[in-house]
Amino acid sequence: MKAKIAFMYGPHDLRIEEKELPALKPNQLLIKVGACGICQSDVECYEGHSAEGRYDIGPFTPGHEWSGQIVEAGKDVTDLKVGDKVTGDCVIPCGYCANCKEGKMPSACLNMRELGFMPNSPGAMGEYLILERDFTHKFPSDWSYFMGTWIENFSVGYWGIWGNGGYVDASDDVVIIGGGPIGISATITADVSGANVIVVDPLQSRRDRAMKYGADIALDPTKGDIGQMVRDVTDGRGASVVVECSGNDIGIASVFDIAGHSARVGFVGHSIGRKVPAELGKVIWSNLRIVGSGGTKNFLERTIRFLSRIKDRYDFDALNSHYLPFEQVHKGLEIASKEKQTAFKVMLTYE
Repeated sequence: MKAKIAFMYGPHDLRIEEKELPALKPNQLLIKVGACGICQSDVECYEGHSAEGRYDIGPFTPGHEWSGQIVEAGKDVTDLKVGDKVTGDCVIPCGYCANCKEGKMPSACLNMRELGFMPNSPGAMGEYLILERDFTHKFPSDWSYFMGTWIENFSVGYWGIWGNGGYVDASDDVVIIGGGPIGISATITADVSGANVIVVDPLQSRRDRAMKYGADIALDPTKGDIGQMVRDVTDGRGASVVVECSGNDIGIASVFDIAGHSARVGFVGHSIGRKVPAELGKVIWSNLRIVGSGGTKNFLERTIRFLSRIKDRYDFDALNSHYLPFEQVHKGLEIASKEKQTAFKVMLTYE
């Protein structure tokens, strides 16, 4: 069976090619892609600004925010069936290396695959996707494919607060740095808890959107000392929880000015391949607890339950700013890259 699939060969070199799909292994599923979101990580790989996409070792198929429908199941798959709507994990561990056997995060796997970023882990910017059952997750059949695509995206912001032993409650002053899709996901998560939620973003459109999705305050970091601005709205304490979702050098550095004493800090926004100057001495004197949040473990099922209970409280459809057919993926990447004032989540659609 042949399918049209996109391959990234290098910066600004994305090609749609027709390829013969391999035969399914017993533990695999053949999935017809229903929708695929364009993530800022995809954009940065396309622009050549990120070391996450591994076209240095071979062309790969991007697309890690996706949903689709099972059209064929390997003979060992018994609990999922043809017709089920599904999405999947992005970071894929081998399960047998020393780090996996010690129960460490998937990102610690010595043979780690990253769906949508590596030649050995085809992403969803293609008509079909093949994935092992262990990393595939069913979602309710009455959800749209676009809602299903938000599951992986949402899990990152959700994990940024609750992963690795994190938590949030109504006593917290939570600062979300970056009002993009991940930042909005973290904002919703903190809002559901009843926390005081403060979103920091230089774009007026994103600050306005954050106020509609659970933020109590939205601050423009270009208007002054952002650390003082946060202290002014938190009775001088600073944030008790900070989630850095921007991956921007200035945003990353500002964490240590924004965080109050004993704050819990989660780094979510990707900056791999760059060194960012920051005043790390504040980690000591503020007794900060800092965790990274790459490669969630056993979290998509929880995310699906979470979204099932809160999705009708927020207009997720309104977060999708653009819809383009898969064949216009180049245009989609350009829009996501250059039209940040209006482009929020660019969705690729499939017949």
